[in-house]
Amino acid sequence: MTKVTPSATERRKDDHICINLEEDVQFPRLTTGLGRYIFRHQALPDLDLQAIDTTLSLFGRQLGYPLLISSMTGGTERASEINLILATAAQEHRLAMGLGSQRAAIENPKVAYTFQVRRVAPDILLFANLGAVQLNYGYSAEECLTAVEMVEANALILHLNVLQELVQPEGDTRWSGLLGKIETICRRLDVPVIVKEVGWGLSEEVARQLGNAGVAALDTAGAGGTSWSEVEYHRAPTSFHAQVARSFADWGIPTAESLQQARRGAPDLLTFASGGLRDGIDVAKCIALGASLCGIAGPMLRAAIQSAETLDEVLRTIETQLRIAMMCVGAGTLEALSHTKLHLAESL
Repeated sequence: MTKVTPSATERRKDDHICINLEEDVQFPRLTTGLGRYIFRHQALPDLDLQAIDTTLSLFGRQLGYPLLISSMTGGTERASEINLILATAAQEHRLAMGLGSQRAAIENPKVAYTFQVRRVAPDILLFANLGAVQLNYGYSAEECLTAVEMVEANALILHLNVLQELVQPEGDTRWSGLLGKIETICRRLDVPVIVKEVGWGLSEEVARQLGNAGVAALDTAGAGGTSWSEVEYHRAPTSFHAQVARSFADWGIPTAESLQQARRGAPDLLTFASGGLRDGIDVAKCIALGASLCGIAGPMLRAAIQSAETLDEVLRTIETQLRIAMMCVGAGTLEALSHTKLHLAESL
């Protein structure tokens, strides 16, 4: 394979991988809010564990359980290796997978291979990914279609990362008029368009606006997991940039709250929950709060870096935790789980 000189975008992607693996980039104090909620235990469920059904159909694909390996990386050789490990696991477990931002491959088609995983995952629900703000910097439906076709995706994620861009020295700061351009993409693309935050949450108002714009699904990606302002703090080239980034370490709408706001703002839209989810019990709570799919990123990255076997164990653990949680609340299906009441811990 021909060696290519990495662009600034590609170098940034490698920086992000290293920082996420080597530094503490969690929210210092802000949590997902999921810990405030608990299920009421059912000591006598009229169920057998083997009969618990975690399957679902989404965008024409059958999933084994409602887990999305969330968008993380691409654009570099190391990212390619990670994506292939993640996609192989998604194929084996019948999961959805999101790719990292494909801007690097739009700028430099020679790195498109780092996002291409269909050869190991022909059947998975796969999401292409571009930054929505790029629509204000010359991108159009053409680039969006290129991203989808590049990876043979079933849908396109347009991600919202305004805070990350604003604390980056090289960030994109022109965000006005973006909603109308998202609406245009929704009209012109033949695949579903998903709008995703990257870790600071979607508000009720934004969810309503996006629903009216014609998006097919929202990924709330609330606060409480990886703080990308903390990631940028570790990348900061000067003390000025570091100080600005660090001040936003606990900014955002916690995951549990953002999920509920999104459901209120766009009750008819598919809603995905992500942002700090750690296990199958968190997944169960998010389904009960209205999510159709639950995304996890950081734990998947750290497991994939270790080995395919480590990643497989993480995924089997999450599935088993979800199945046991469903059994212990008497929910035999995801539909039943979605109607299971959660309680504030302090109220019991």
